[in-house]
Amino acid sequence: MELCVVDHPLVAHKLTMLRDRGTNSPTFRRLTEELVTLLAYEATRDVRVRAVQIETPVATMTGTALTDPRPLVVPILRAGLGMLEGMTRLMPTAEVGFVGMARNEETLQPVTYAERLPDDLSGRQCYVLDPMLATGGSLAGTIEFLVRRGADHITCICLLAAPEGVQHLREVLADLQVPCTLVVAAIDERLNEVGYIVPGLGDAGDRLYGLAQ
Repeated sequence: MELCVVDHPLVAHKLTMLRDRGTNSPTFRRLTEELVTLLAYEATRDVRVRAVQIETPVATMTGTALTDPRPLVVPILRAGLGMLEGMTRLMPTAEVGFVGMARNEETLQPVTYAERLPDDLSGRQCYVLDPMLATGGSLAGTIEFLVRRGADHITCICLLAAPEGVQHLREVLADLQVPCTLVVAAIDERLNEVGYIVPGLGDAGDRLYGLAQ
């Protein structure tokens, strides 16, 4: 797994505002979208492209276009939805699939409650959106879904990661043998005793959408 921590002043600034407990939900949602667009710029560096002939107002030239099949963006419900707009703003022609996972707060293991993905992902580049890489269970489970359906290149975009989650993801990917890149704004210190990232930013889903489940 290739790990990319995006080192940019605007990324650090927006992440600091997200961490602040005084940031309200509308502002948190806006900042998340903006931060994801910045991360997505780096995450799509290896997106597959092809040469195309076009006519400018002045001359004929060879330009660049995304290849078919189109990339697939997969937000992990529910918090990943807050990242979708920022991603599709940068790559509006991408298709979107969904995976719903919730963490069992006692075992800290992911439980799948919804899934909407194409049956065949052969030749597809997939971009998975999950704000927090804590234990890594939800993200690893989603990657396994995609690989079972034929995805051969996966990029994960997270706002924050804990070292424990990064290590878990490395272990899972070692067995899958599929290229994967993890793009994050920062790697924090650790997980606490209930599986939250420290210093983190709290529960991303609650801060995006409120407490309703």
